[in-house]
Amino acid sequence: MTATHTTTTVSVPLAPGALPLLGHALPLLRDPLAFIRSLAGYPTMVRVRLGPTTALLICDPTLTRHVFVNDRTFDKGGPIYDRIREVIGDGLSTCPYPLHRRQRRLCQPSFHPRRLHGYAAVFGRASDATAGSWHDGQVLDVTREMMTLTTQATMETMFSGSLPAETLRRALADTNTVVSAFFRRMMTPALLRRIPTPAKRRYDQARARLFATITDIVAARRADPTDHADLLSALVAAVDVESRDHERQLSDSELADQALTFFLGGMETTAITLAWALYLIATHPDIQRRLHAETDTVLDGALPGPEHLPRLDLAARVVTETLRLYPPAWMMTRTVTGEAELDGVRLRRGDTLVLSPYLIHRRPDLYAEPTRFDPDRWLDTSPDRAGYVPFGAGARKCIGDQFALTEAILALTAVTARWELTPVSDEPFRPKVETSLSSRGLRLRLRQRRTETTATHAPPVTTSQPVPPTVGSGPGTCPVAH
Repeated sequence: MTATHTTTTVSVPLAPGALPLLGHALPLLRDPLAFIRSLAGYPTMVRVRLGPTTALLICDPTLTRHVFVNDRTFDKGGPIYDRIREVIGDGLSTCPYPLHRRQRRLCQPSFHPRRLHGYAAVFGRASDATAGSWHDGQVLDVTREMMTLTTQATMETMFSGSLPAETLRRALADTNTVVSAFFRRMMTPALLRRIPTPAKRRYDQARARLFATITDIVAARRADPTDHADLLSALVAAVDVESRDHERQLSDSELADQALTFFLGGMETTAITLAWALYLIATHPDIQRRLHAETDTVLDGALPGPEHLPRLDLAARVVTETLRLYPPAWMMTRTVTGEAELDGVRLRRGDTLVLSPYLIHRRPDLYAEPTRFDPDRWLDTSPDRAGYVPFGAGARKCIGDQFALTEAILALTAVTARWELTPVSDEPFRPKVETSLSSRGLRLRLRQRRTETTATHAPPVTTSQPVPPTVGSGPGTCPVAH
Protein backbone atom coordinates (compact mmCIF):
# COMPACT_ATOMS: atom_id res chain seq x y z
CA MET A 1 0.00 0.00 0.00
CA THR A 2 1.65 3.15 -1.18
CA ALA A 3 1.08 6.91 -1.34
CA THR A 4 2.23 9.47 -3.89
CA HIS A 5 5.00 10.80 -1.62
CA THR A 6 7.13 8.62 0.61
CA THR A 7 8.91 9.46 3.81
CA THR A 8 10.78 7.63 6.58
CA THR A 9 9.51 6.31 9.90
CA VAL A 10 11.14 9.26 11.68
CA SER A 11 8.40 11.50 10.26
CA VAL A 12 5.70 9.40 11.95
CA PRO A 13 4.56 11.14 15.18
CA LEU A 14 6.02 9.79 18.42
CA ALA A 15 3.48 8.96 21.13
CA PRO A 16 3.82 11.32 24.11
CA GLY A 17 5.32 10.21 27.40
CA ALA A 18 8.44 8.34 26.23
CA LEU A 19 11.25 8.15 28.79
CA PRO A 20 14.97 7.73 28.13
CA LEU A 21 15.96 4.04 27.94
CA LEU A 22 12.49 2.82 28.99
CA GLY A 23 10.48 4.44 26.21
CA HIS A 24 6.77 3.79 26.77
CA ALA A 25 7.35 0.69 28.90
CA LEU A 26 6.01 2.31 32.09
CA PRO A 27 2.61 3.43 30.74
CA LEU A 28 2.29 0.10 28.93
CA LEU A 29 2.93 -1.77 32.17
CA ARG A 30 0.91 0.61 34.37
CA ASP A 31 -2.26 0.85 32.25
CA PRO A 32 -1.73 -0.47 28.73
CA LEU A 33 -5.35 -0.12 27.64
CA ALA A 34 -5.48 3.53 28.65
CA PHE A 35 -2.23 4.09 26.74
CA ILE A 36 -3.63 2.38 23.63
CA ARG A 37 -6.88 4.36 23.86
CA SER A 38 -4.90 7.58 24.12
CA LEU A 39 -3.49 6.91 20.65
CA ALA A 40 -6.85 6.50 18.92
CA GLY A 41 -6.73 10.06 17.59
CA TYR A 42 -3.79 9.31 15.29
CA PRO A 43 -5.33 8.71 11.86
CA THR A 44 -2.94 6.11 10.44
CA MET A 45 0.06 5.24 12.64
CA VAL A 46 2.14 6.43 15.57
CA ARG A 47 5.59 5.54 16.85
CA VAL A 48 5.88 3.71 20.17
CA ARG A 49 9.16 3.02 21.93
CA LEU A 50 9.58 -0.37 23.57
CA GLY A 51 12.77 0.10 25.57
CA PRO A 52 15.54 1.04 23.15
CA THR A 53 13.60 -0.02 20.04
CA THR A 54 10.85 1.78 18.17
CA ALA A 55 7.71 0.21 16.73
CA LEU A 56 4.92 1.60 14.56
CA LEU A 57 1.44 1.17 16.01
CA ILE A 58 -1.06 0.97 13.14
CA CYS A 59 -4.29 2.82 13.99
CA ASP A 60 -6.19 2.57 10.72
CA PRO A 61 -8.38 -0.52 10.03
CA THR A 62 -7.59 -0.67 6.31
CA LEU A 63 -3.84 -0.49 6.95
CA THR A 64 -4.22 -3.08 9.72
CA ARG A 65 -5.89 -5.51 7.34
CA HIS A 66 -3.22 -4.79 4.71
CA VAL A 67 -0.53 -5.83 7.19
CA PHE A 68 -2.46 -8.96 8.20
CA VAL A 69 -3.04 -10.07 4.62
CA ASN A 70 0.49 -9.42 3.32
CA ASP A 71 2.17 -11.93 5.58
CA ARG A 72 5.18 -12.45 3.32
CA THR A 73 6.20 -8.83 3.90
CA PHE A 74 4.83 -8.43 7.43
CA ASP A 75 5.74 -11.71 9.10
CA LYS A 76 4.93 -13.04 12.56
CA GLY A 77 7.60 -11.59 14.83
CA GLY A 78 8.41 -8.88 17.31
CA PRO A 79 8.43 -8.95 21.11
CA ILE A 80 5.06 -10.70 21.56
CA TYR A 81 5.84 -13.66 19.31
CA ASP A 82 9.42 -13.89 20.54
CA ARG A 83 8.05 -14.55 24.03
CA ILE A 84 5.33 -16.95 22.88
CA ARG A 85 7.90 -18.97 20.91
CA GLU A 86 9.69 -19.62 24.19
CA VAL A 87 6.74 -21.84 25.10
CA ILE A 88 5.25 -23.28 21.92
CA GLY A 89 8.19 -23.16 19.54
CA ASP A 90 7.41 -22.77 15.86
CA GLY A 91 3.80 -23.89 15.97
CA LEU A 92 1.24 -22.72 13.45
CA SER A 93 0.48 -19.46 15.26
CA THR A 94 4.11 -18.39 15.67
CA CYS A 95 6.15 -19.95 12.86
CA PRO A 96 7.77 -17.65 10.25
CA TYR A 97 6.33 -17.28 6.76
CA PRO A 98 8.57 -19.91 5.05
CA LEU A 99 7.20 -22.62 7.38
CA HIS A 100 3.60 -21.53 7.53
CA ARG A 101 1.98 -22.73 4.30
CA ARG A 102 3.09 -26.35 4.78
CA GLN A 103 2.05 -26.34 8.43
CA ARG A 104 -1.34 -24.84 7.55
CA ARG A 105 -1.99 -27.56 4.98
CA LEU A 106 -1.05 -30.26 7.50
CA CYS A 107 -3.18 -28.79 10.30
CA GLN A 108 -6.26 -27.96 8.21
CA PRO A 109 -7.77 -31.50 8.30
CA SER A 110 -7.95 -31.28 12.10
CA PHE A 111 -10.51 -28.48 11.70
CA HIS A 112 -12.52 -29.98 8.86
CA PRO A 113 -16.29 -29.38 9.29
CA ARG A 114 -16.84 -33.12 9.70
CA ARG A 115 -14.60 -33.17 12.75
CA LEU A 116 -15.88 -29.85 14.08
CA HIS A 117 -19.39 -31.30 14.19
CA GLY A 118 -18.13 -34.05 16.50
CA TYR A 119 -16.15 -31.57 18.61
CA ALA A 120 -19.35 -29.56 19.13
CA ALA A 121 -21.00 -32.54 20.81
CA VAL A 122 -18.07 -32.66 23.24
CA PHE A 123 -18.39 -28.93 23.95
CA GLY A 124 -22.07 -29.30 24.77
CA ARG A 125 -21.58 -32.22 27.15
CA ALA A 126 -18.56 -30.70 28.90
CA SER A 127 -20.34 -27.36 29.30
CA ASP A 128 -23.48 -28.94 30.73
CA ALA A 129 -21.42 -31.06 33.14
CA THR A 130 -19.54 -28.01 34.39
CA ALA A 131 -22.68 -25.88 34.78
CA GLY A 132 -24.41 -28.79 36.54
CA SER A 133 -21.66 -28.99 39.18
CA TRP A 134 -22.46 -25.56 40.65
CA HIS A 135 -24.98 -24.77 43.40
CA ASP A 136 -27.58 -22.12 44.04
CA GLY A 137 -26.16 -18.97 45.63
CA GLN A 138 -22.57 -19.87 44.82
CA VAL A 139 -20.12 -17.05 44.14
CA LEU A 140 -18.33 -18.35 41.11
CA ASP A 141 -14.67 -17.80 40.28
CA VAL A 142 -15.70 -17.41 36.67
CA THR A 143 -12.35 -17.57 34.94
CA ARG A 144 -11.18 -20.61 36.90
CA GLU A 145 -14.41 -22.46 36.10
CA MET A 146 -14.24 -21.54 32.44
CA MET A 147 -10.60 -22.65 32.32
CA THR A 148 -11.60 -25.99 33.81
CA LEU A 149 -14.42 -26.34 31.28
CA THR A 150 -12.34 -25.47 28.23
CA THR A 151 -9.41 -27.60 29.41
CA GLN A 152 -11.62 -30.66 29.74
CA ALA A 153 -13.24 -30.03 26.37
CA THR A 154 -9.88 -29.35 24.73
CA MET A 155 -8.36 -32.50 26.20
CA GLU A 156 -11.14 -34.65 24.76
CA THR A 157 -11.31 -33.01 21.35
CA MET A 158 -7.53 -33.11 21.05
CA PHE A 159 -6.59 -36.32 22.81
CA SER A 160 -9.82 -38.37 23.19
CA GLY A 161 -9.63 -38.23 26.94
CA SER A 162 -9.06 -36.18 30.03
CA LEU A 163 -5.97 -35.73 32.12
CA PRO A 164 -5.75 -37.29 35.58
CA ALA A 165 -7.07 -34.83 38.17
CA GLU A 166 -3.64 -33.91 39.54
CA THR A 167 -2.15 -33.46 36.07
CA LEU A 168 -5.12 -31.31 35.07
CA ARG A 169 -4.73 -29.16 38.19
CA ARG A 170 -1.03 -28.69 37.50
CA ALA A 171 -1.62 -27.98 33.80
CA LEU A 172 -4.09 -25.24 34.71
CA ALA A 173 -1.69 -23.71 37.23
CA ASP A 174 1.24 -23.92 34.81
CA THR A 175 -0.78 -22.36 32.02
CA ASN A 176 -1.75 -19.48 34.27
CA THR A 177 1.89 -18.97 35.31
CA VAL A 178 3.14 -18.99 31.72
CA VAL A 179 0.41 -16.82 30.19
CA SER A 180 0.47 -14.22 32.95
CA ALA A 181 4.24 -13.80 32.46
CA PHE A 182 4.13 -13.15 28.70
CA PHE A 183 3.32 -9.45 28.75
CA ARG A 184 5.76 -8.47 31.50
CA ARG A 185 8.52 -10.48 29.84
CA MET A 186 7.73 -8.74 26.55
CA MET A 187 8.27 -5.35 28.19
CA THR A 188 11.42 -6.39 30.06
CA PRO A 189 14.80 -5.80 28.38
CA ALA A 190 16.59 -9.00 27.33
CA LEU A 191 19.37 -8.65 29.91
CA LEU A 192 16.89 -8.39 32.80
CA ARG A 193 14.88 -11.36 31.50
CA ARG A 194 17.89 -13.60 32.13
CA ILE A 195 18.16 -12.80 35.85
CA PRO A 196 17.14 -15.96 37.77
CA THR A 197 14.47 -14.35 39.94
CA PRO A 198 11.87 -16.51 41.73
CA ALA A 199 9.31 -15.43 39.11
CA LYS A 200 11.57 -16.53 36.26
CA ARG A 201 12.22 -19.88 37.94
CA ARG A 202 8.47 -20.45 38.31
CA TYR A 203 7.98 -19.50 34.67
CA ASP A 204 10.73 -21.85 33.45
CA GLN A 205 9.44 -24.75 35.55
CA ALA A 206 5.85 -24.27 34.39
CA ARG A 207 6.94 -24.05 30.77
CA ALA A 208 8.99 -27.26 31.06
CA ARG A 209 6.15 -29.19 32.73
CA LEU A 210 3.62 -28.16 30.08
CA PHE A 211 5.96 -29.21 27.29
CA ALA A 212 6.68 -32.54 29.01
CA THR A 213 2.97 -33.29 29.43
CA ILE A 214 2.23 -32.68 25.76
CA THR A 215 5.36 -34.51 24.59
CA ASP A 216 4.35 -37.62 26.55
CA ILE A 217 0.88 -37.59 25.00
CA VAL A 218 2.31 -37.19 21.49
CA ALA A 219 4.79 -40.04 22.03
CA ALA A 220 2.00 -42.35 23.20
CA ARG A 221 -0.08 -41.50 20.15
CA ARG A 222 2.82 -42.13 17.77
CA ALA A 223 3.01 -45.63 19.24
CA ASP A 224 -0.72 -46.14 18.62
CA PRO A 225 -1.63 -44.49 15.29
CA THR A 226 -5.27 -45.62 15.42
CA ASP A 227 -7.67 -42.88 14.42
CA HIS A 228 -9.24 -41.82 17.71
CA ALA A 229 -11.46 -39.28 15.91
CA ASP A 230 -9.68 -36.45 17.66
CA LEU A 231 -7.52 -33.53 16.65
CA LEU A 232 -4.23 -35.25 17.41
CA SER A 233 -5.15 -38.24 15.23
CA ALA A 234 -5.78 -35.85 12.35
CA LEU A 235 -2.39 -34.21 12.92
CA VAL A 236 -0.57 -37.56 13.05
CA ALA A 237 -2.26 -38.80 9.88
CA ALA A 238 -2.05 -35.57 7.86
CA VAL A 239 -0.07 -35.78 4.61
CA ASP A 240 0.98 -32.79 2.52
CA VAL A 241 1.41 -33.94 -1.07
CA GLU A 242 2.99 -30.61 -2.03
CA SER A 243 6.02 -31.17 0.23
CA ARG A 244 9.12 -33.28 -0.28
CA ASP A 245 8.94 -36.88 0.93
CA HIS A 246 10.57 -36.31 4.32
CA GLU A 247 8.39 -33.26 4.97
CA ARG A 248 5.04 -34.73 3.98
CA GLN A 249 4.10 -35.39 7.59
CA LEU A 250 4.74 -33.54 10.83
CA SER A 251 7.83 -34.62 12.74
CA ASP A 252 7.63 -35.47 16.45
CA SER A 253 8.90 -32.02 17.45
CA GLU A 254 6.45 -30.34 15.05
CA LEU A 255 3.61 -32.44 16.45
CA ALA A 256 4.50 -31.34 19.99
CA ASP A 257 4.62 -27.68 18.92
CA GLN A 258 1.24 -27.91 17.18
CA ALA A 259 -0.37 -29.82 20.03
CA LEU A 260 0.88 -27.29 22.59
CA THR A 261 -0.26 -24.42 20.35
CA PHE A 262 -3.81 -25.78 20.06
CA PHE A 263 -3.91 -26.85 23.71
CA LEU A 264 -3.07 -23.38 25.00
CA GLY A 265 -5.13 -21.63 22.34
CA GLY A 266 -8.18 -23.83 22.81
CA MET A 267 -8.05 -23.55 26.56
CA GLU A 268 -7.01 -20.06 27.59
CA THR A 269 -8.44 -17.66 25.01
CA THR A 270 -11.84 -19.35 24.81
CA ALA A 271 -12.10 -19.44 28.60
CA ILE A 272 -11.40 -15.71 28.77
CA THR A 273 -13.96 -14.95 26.06
CA LEU A 274 -16.57 -16.98 27.95
CA ALA A 275 -15.77 -15.25 31.23
CA TRP A 276 -16.22 -11.83 29.64
CA ALA A 277 -19.46 -12.91 27.97
CA LEU A 278 -20.87 -14.05 31.32
CA TYR A 279 -19.78 -10.80 32.95
CA LEU A 280 -21.41 -8.74 30.21
CA ILE A 281 -24.77 -10.50 30.42
CA ALA A 282 -24.63 -10.36 34.23
CA THR A 283 -24.25 -6.58 34.04
CA HIS A 284 -26.93 -6.28 31.33
CA PRO A 285 -29.96 -8.11 32.77
CA ASP A 286 -32.20 -7.26 29.81
CA ILE A 287 -29.83 -9.12 27.47
CA GLN A 288 -29.60 -11.99 29.94
CA ARG A 289 -33.41 -12.33 30.08
CA ARG A 290 -33.57 -12.49 26.30
CA LEU A 291 -30.79 -15.07 26.28
CA HIS A 292 -32.70 -17.18 28.80
CA ALA A 293 -35.77 -17.07 26.56
CA GLU A 294 -33.77 -18.11 23.50
CA THR A 295 -32.07 -20.91 25.39
CA ASP A 296 -35.37 -22.29 26.74
CA THR A 297 -36.98 -22.21 23.30
CA VAL A 298 -34.09 -23.70 21.35
CA LEU A 299 -32.94 -26.38 23.81
CA ASP A 300 -36.37 -27.27 25.20
CA GLY A 301 -34.62 -29.12 28.01
CA ALA A 302 -32.06 -30.94 25.85
CA LEU A 303 -28.29 -30.82 26.13
CA PRO A 304 -26.79 -28.14 23.89
CA GLY A 305 -25.26 -29.61 20.76
CA PRO A 306 -24.34 -28.88 17.15
CA GLU A 307 -27.94 -29.27 16.00
CA HIS A 308 -28.92 -26.19 18.04
CA LEU A 309 -26.29 -23.80 16.66
CA PRO A 310 -28.28 -22.44 13.70
CA ARG A 311 -31.02 -21.17 16.07
CA LEU A 312 -28.79 -19.69 18.80
CA ASP A 313 -28.80 -16.28 17.16
CA LEU A 314 -28.58 -14.08 20.26
CA ALA A 315 -25.91 -16.29 21.87
CA ALA A 316 -23.82 -15.96 18.70
CA ARG A 317 -24.24 -12.18 18.71
CA VAL A 318 -23.27 -12.01 22.39
CA VAL A 319 -20.04 -13.87 21.59
CA THR A 320 -19.38 -11.64 18.56
CA GLU A 321 -19.87 -8.49 20.64
CA THR A 322 -17.76 -9.89 23.49
CA LEU A 323 -14.89 -10.46 21.07
CA ARG A 324 -15.26 -6.89 19.84
CA LEU A 325 -15.02 -5.37 23.32
CA TYR A 326 -12.49 -7.82 24.76
CA PRO A 327 -10.48 -9.43 21.95
CA PRO A 328 -8.18 -11.94 23.67
CA ALA A 329 -5.29 -11.04 21.36
CA TRP A 330 -5.64 -7.33 22.06
CA MET A 331 -2.22 -6.49 20.66
CA MET A 332 -0.04 -8.27 18.10
CA THR A 333 3.32 -7.57 16.50
CA ARG A 334 4.74 -8.12 13.04
CA THR A 335 8.27 -7.87 11.63
CA VAL A 336 9.05 -6.34 8.25
CA THR A 337 10.97 -8.89 6.16
CA GLY A 338 12.46 -6.50 3.61
CA GLU A 339 12.29 -3.01 2.19
CA ALA A 340 8.61 -2.08 2.08
CA GLU A 341 6.21 0.83 2.03
CA LEU A 342 3.05 1.38 4.06
CA ASP A 343 0.84 4.40 3.41
CA GLY A 344 3.78 6.37 2.07
CA VAL A 345 6.17 5.43 4.89
CA ARG A 346 9.33 3.58 3.90
CA LEU A 347 10.02 0.58 6.13
CA ARG A 348 13.27 -1.27 6.59
CA ARG A 349 13.92 -4.95 7.14
CA GLY A 350 13.55 -5.72 10.83
CA ASP A 351 11.14 -2.88 11.64
CA THR A 352 8.41 -3.83 14.12
CA LEU A 353 4.73 -3.07 13.58
CA VAL A 354 2.11 -3.22 16.34
CA LEU A 355 -1.52 -4.11 15.55
CA SER A 356 -4.29 -3.67 18.11
CA PRO A 357 -7.74 -5.19 17.56
CA TYR A 358 -8.71 -3.53 20.85
CA LEU A 359 -8.00 -0.09 19.37
CA ILE A 360 -9.69 -0.87 16.02
CA HIS A 361 -12.79 -2.35 17.67
CA ARG A 362 -13.38 0.80 19.74
CA ARG A 363 -13.08 3.40 17.01
CA PRO A 364 -16.13 5.70 17.11
CA ASP A 365 -16.05 6.11 13.34
CA LEU A 366 -16.60 2.35 13.00
CA TYR A 367 -18.96 1.67 15.90
CA ALA A 368 -21.69 3.85 17.36
CA GLU A 369 -21.14 4.13 21.11
CA PRO A 370 -18.10 1.85 20.83
CA THR A 371 -17.76 1.14 24.57
CA ARG A 372 -21.39 -0.01 24.89
CA PHE A 373 -22.20 -3.73 24.98
CA ASP A 374 -24.82 -4.11 22.25
CA PRO A 375 -25.23 -7.56 20.67
CA ASP A 376 -28.01 -6.16 18.51
CA ARG A 377 -25.52 -4.09 16.55
CA TRP A 378 -24.92 -7.37 14.69
CA LEU A 379 -28.58 -7.92 13.73
CA ASP A 380 -28.89 -8.47 9.98
CA THR A 381 -25.26 -7.49 9.41
CA SER A 382 -21.87 -9.16 9.34
CA PRO A 383 -18.76 -7.70 10.93
CA ASP A 384 -16.61 -5.72 8.55
CA ARG A 385 -13.49 -7.66 7.61
CA ALA A 386 -11.24 -4.63 8.24
CA GLY A 387 -13.00 -3.24 11.31
CA TYR A 388 -13.47 -6.53 13.18
CA VAL A 389 -10.33 -8.64 13.55
CA PRO A 390 -10.40 -10.73 16.75
CA PHE A 391 -8.93 -13.67 14.82
CA GLY A 392 -6.65 -11.67 12.54
CA ALA A 393 -7.07 -11.92 8.77
CA GLY A 394 -5.55 -13.42 5.66
CA ALA A 395 -3.59 -16.66 5.53
CA ARG A 396 -2.51 -16.23 9.16
CA LYS A 397 -6.08 -15.86 10.45
CA CYS A 398 -6.59 -18.15 13.43
CA ILE A 399 -7.21 -21.66 12.14
CA GLY A 400 -9.30 -22.41 15.23
CA ASP A 401 -11.81 -19.56 14.88
CA GLN A 402 -14.72 -21.92 14.15
CA PHE A 403 -13.59 -24.20 16.98
CA ALA A 404 -13.55 -21.29 19.44
CA LEU A 405 -16.84 -19.77 18.30
CA THR A 406 -18.65 -23.08 18.49
CA GLU A 407 -17.33 -23.85 21.97
CA ALA A 408 -18.12 -20.36 23.28
CA ILE A 409 -21.71 -20.33 21.94
CA LEU A 410 -22.54 -23.78 23.30
CA ALA A 411 -20.91 -23.13 26.67
CA LEU A 412 -22.72 -19.81 27.06
CA THR A 413 -25.98 -21.58 26.25
CA ALA A 414 -25.33 -24.38 28.75
CA VAL A 415 -24.68 -21.89 31.55
CA THR A 416 -27.71 -19.70 30.81
CA ALA A 417 -29.95 -22.76 30.57
CA ARG A 418 -29.39 -23.40 34.28
CA TRP A 419 -28.33 -20.14 35.90
CA GLU A 420 -29.00 -16.47 36.31
CA LEU A 421 -25.83 -14.51 36.97
CA THR A 422 -25.45 -11.28 38.92
CA PRO A 423 -22.39 -9.19 39.85
CA VAL A 424 -21.05 -9.39 43.39
CA SER A 425 -20.08 -5.71 43.34
CA ASP A 426 -21.32 -2.47 41.80
CA GLU A 427 -17.74 -1.63 40.84
CA PRO A 428 -16.90 -2.37 37.18
CA PHE A 429 -14.51 -5.26 36.73
CA ARG A 430 -11.43 -4.29 34.76
CA PRO A 431 -9.20 -6.56 32.65
CA LYS A 432 -5.89 -7.82 33.97
CA VAL A 433 -3.86 -6.92 30.92
CA GLU A 434 -1.44 -9.62 29.89
CA THR A 435 -0.82 -11.00 26.42
CA SER A 436 -4.59 -11.45 26.50
CA LEU A 437 -7.23 -9.31 28.22
CA SER A 438 -7.40 -11.60 31.21
CA SER A 439 -10.50 -11.91 33.40
CA ARG A 440 -8.60 -13.39 36.36
CA GLY A 441 -10.35 -12.60 39.64
CA LEU A 442 -13.81 -12.15 38.11
CA ARG A 443 -16.59 -13.39 40.40
CA LEU A 444 -20.32 -13.65 39.77
CA ARG A 445 -23.19 -14.90 41.92
CA LEU A 446 -25.39 -17.76 40.73
CA ARG A 447 -29.13 -18.13 41.12
CA GLN A 448 -30.76 -21.31 39.88
CA ARG A 449 -33.39 -20.78 37.22
CA ARG A 450 -36.83 -22.38 37.48
CA THR A 451 -38.52 -22.76 34.13
CA GLU A 452 -41.14 -25.02 32.64
CA THR A 453 -38.63 -26.28 30.12
CA THR A 454 -36.06 -27.24 32.72
CA ALA A 455 -35.52 -30.93 32.24
CA THR A 456 -33.67 -33.59 34.11
CA HIS A 457 -30.67 -33.97 31.89
CA ALA A 458 -29.25 -37.37 31.29
CA PRO A 459 -25.99 -37.94 33.17
CA PRO A 460 -23.21 -36.31 31.19
CA VAL A 461 -21.06 -38.62 29.13
CA THR A 462 -17.58 -38.83 30.61
CA THR A 463 -15.01 -36.81 28.75
CA SER A 464 -12.69 -39.79 28.48
CA GLN A 465 -14.93 -41.24 25.80
CA PRO A 466 -13.85 -40.62 22.22
CA VAL A 467 -16.35 -38.90 19.97
CA PRO A 468 -16.72 -40.22 16.44
CA PRO A 469 -16.89 -37.60 13.76
CA THR A 470 -20.37 -36.89 12.49
CA VAL A 471 -21.04 -36.65 8.81
CA GLY A 472 -22.60 -33.38 7.82
CA SER A 473 -21.98 -29.70 7.57
CA GLY A 474 -19.94 -27.74 10.07
CA PRO A 475 -21.38 -26.49 13.34
CA GLY A 476 -21.68 -22.92 12.15
CA THR A 477 -19.88 -20.30 10.23
CA CYS A 478 -17.42 -17.67 11.31
CA PRO A 479 -19.29 -14.35 11.58
CA VAL A 480 -16.43 -12.47 9.95
CA ALA A 481 -16.40 -12.01 6.18
CA HIS A 482 -12.66 -12.53 5.60
